[in-house]
Amino acid sequence: MVHRAFGMVSGKPQELGEVWSKPLSGLFAPRSIALIGASGTPGSVGEALLRNLEAYGGALFAVNPHHRSIGGTKVFPNISSLPKAVDLAVIATPAPTVPEVLRECGRAGVGAAVVISAGFGESGPRGAELASECLSAARAAGIRLLGPNCLGLMVPRLQLNATFAGGMAAPGGVAFLSQSGALCTAVLDWSLRENVGFSAFVSVGAMLDVGWDELLSHFDDDPETTVILCYMESVGAARRFLTAARRASQRKPVAVLKVGRTGPASKAAASHTGALTGTDAVLDEAFRSAGVLRVDTLSELFNLAELASKQPHPRGPRLAIVTNAGGPAALATDALVAGGGRLAELCVHAVELLDKRLPTQWSHANPIDILGDASAERYAAAMEVVADSPETDAVLVILTPQSMTQADQTAEVVCRLSKTTPKPVFASWMGGEMVAAGRGILNAAGIPTFDYPDAAAAAFAQLSRCRERLGVCPGDPMDGDGVSLFSTEKTAVEQLLSEACRSGRRLLTNVESAQILSAYGIPVLETRVAQTEDEAVSQSEALGFPVAVKLLSETHTHKSDVGGVRLDVASPEEVRGAWRNIRDSLTLAAGPDGFKGVTLQPMVKREGYELILGCSRDPQFGPVVLFGTGGALVEVYRDTALGIPPLDRAGAKRLMERTKIGAALGGVRGRPGVDLSALETAIMRFSRMVLEQPLIEEVDINPLLASASGLVAIDSRMALHLEQPPGSLASGAAGTPHRNGSTIDEAPFQQPPACGERVFEHPGRAV
Repeated sequence: MVHRAFGMVSGKPQELGEVWSKPLSGLFAPRSIALIGASGTPGSVGEALLRNLEAYGGALFAVNPHHRSIGGTKVFPNISSLPKAVDLAVIATPAPTVPEVLRECGRAGVGAAVVISAGFGESGPRGAELASECLSAARAAGIRLLGPNCLGLMVPRLQLNATFAGGMAAPGGVAFLSQSGALCTAVLDWSLRENVGFSAFVSVGAMLDVGWDELLSHFDDDPETTVILCYMESVGAARRFLTAARRASQRKPVAVLKVGRTGPASKAAASHTGALTGTDAVLDEAFRSAGVLRVDTLSELFNLAELASKQPHPRGPRLAIVTNAGGPAALATDALVAGGGRLAELCVHAVELLDKRLPTQWSHANPIDILGDASAERYAAAMEVVADSPETDAVLVILTPQSMTQADQTAEVVCRLSKTTPKPVFASWMGGEMVAAGRGILNAAGIPTFDYPDAAAAAFAQLSRCRERLGVCPGDPMDGDGVSLFSTEKTAVEQLLSEACRSGRRLLTNVESAQILSAYGIPVLETRVAQTEDEAVSQSEALGFPVAVKLLSETHTHKSDVGGVRLDVASPEEVRGAWRNIRDSLTLAAGPDGFKGVTLQPMVKREGYELILGCSRDPQFGPVVLFGTGGALVEVYRDTALGIPPLDRAGAKRLMERTKIGAALGGVRGRPGVDLSALETAIMRFSRMVLEQPLIEEVDINPLLASASGLVAIDSRMALHLEQPPGSLASGAAGTPHRNGSTIDEAPFQQPPACGERVFEHPGRAV
């Protein structure tokens, strides 16, 4: 075939080498392609791939040892026989042959490969072995590999369709990444009907090599991409995903439909925190912390794609609704507010203008109800006012078909006026045949059109939430937290943890926990240990009565569950009685081996608020910080919020604000507020501790007593990994390059670089 050096972008040629320097350019901007497994058999994958690739603008070579030509196209027996090296190999041969094909590609200098073939990890042990061989072959040759078991990829602006789907997406700004090939074909069919354009379609398959993190980074850098949408079944390399998502979401919306909310995720937890952090709750927080919008349904993903791809992204959450019916506008308003958006307020000047242009019976408020007999001219009069209003960030136009409704003419008005404003304009033409032509006019002009107004308003609210995250760069959570561990302190902490693990202990005593917290600058209540009755009396007298007497055990952390707490102990005789009662209570419940004595603490006035600060480790995302209302009923009240460390001061503040107790910490109903700065600092230090000490699996500080005078950890418990988890800060493990099927065997979550002044961009429109 003739080597063609140009692709097509919006009808104009674009040199394929323009983006050649990008890390994944071999996949998304190849200058030449070899289809290995090309076929002329109708209905076969190899035949569909060859037919789709014929429109590609670069050099294309067909490879199949059993054919010399297919439909007039010359076919080469193997990749080594090609007249020139190629950038991308599209492989559609049986799974057992793929490892050797990749090795041949490596010897031929191929830089990237898309493995369409199935029959790998999803098919059992032998398939998993083949997948491992493929990865080894690709790594040895430096080949970037997409798949296996995938539909392939499309880059519409280059007319590159390396899939076996029946059609080609239109060029546009949406990058769609999916773990379901079947879903890709459904989205493609929908996009052609709704006139939604894409910068790329990517079926990620098994993510043996190229995974979410590198794809997000690639499309973050891609100037043609304005929004990134993902259908996700598994996160893969979770911390790498978060790092890439956080960077990408600073510049453009990133939305994910993650399935599997209802999967079982229970486990036996050694702490309140472990019982309160479910896998899906952690995933929600991980997405939120990275600036990713999580959608719940496929229709939400479609709606977001349509709105984000066709119009400028909104600068705020204020929506003006122009309608010829009150009921649909009320539905839209409910969906808008529920999604975090709000109705734009009409200023006095806007109301005066509308009074002059509309019938006296109009609603005189937003939603702007211009009555059921509204003509196209009346719609235009209302739209012009609200679109020009500085209180409005976007305009939703709703039309219901009455006998006098001018659906087509009104659609033309909306199209014309949308070109005069930098604000997004979108529509809901409700009904069927009576509004079908008008809906087609809107779609052809790039106006997002929704069947239902509540879906339209919800999509706007979601997109505006993405916009609010723009430029919100976290600070350095390790800077300014006031912690400077001397090497001796850090060594002592690590030695304590290591010795406990070596002895096979999963649980630390509350005394050991307090020592670690204190090393990280978290205030703890003075605690003394007594292994005998006499020691308990002596230590109590040194502290001063009354005291709290608590169980000291290496096996039981929930002391109150086994009768291990006695408060307001006011005399030596009461101390002796408390010591014996705690010993006997534990012995009755669990035998004598768990009793190591008691701890004694001074009683403190419970002034202020009882809080919980804890951590558990998620199998994908690693340490997760929990904050909220503490006390014995913490699992009943469940007033908690999660945070993914590292947490800076702003992150600590946001964590507190997402709880009910957070609203009271500034002072309420005559009660003084707490020292919020000290509390933020404690959360930052705690965040640092759980990152630096990977042997810690679960932590509870409960209660953490916070008041106007400061805060103090009254009680704490820690549970350990008996083996150090991989991928921690302390271990220094960075994972293997391009290994995306791991859980936490990877580099820790990195902060994004300093943010510039970039805003959401939309080609051809001022934003």
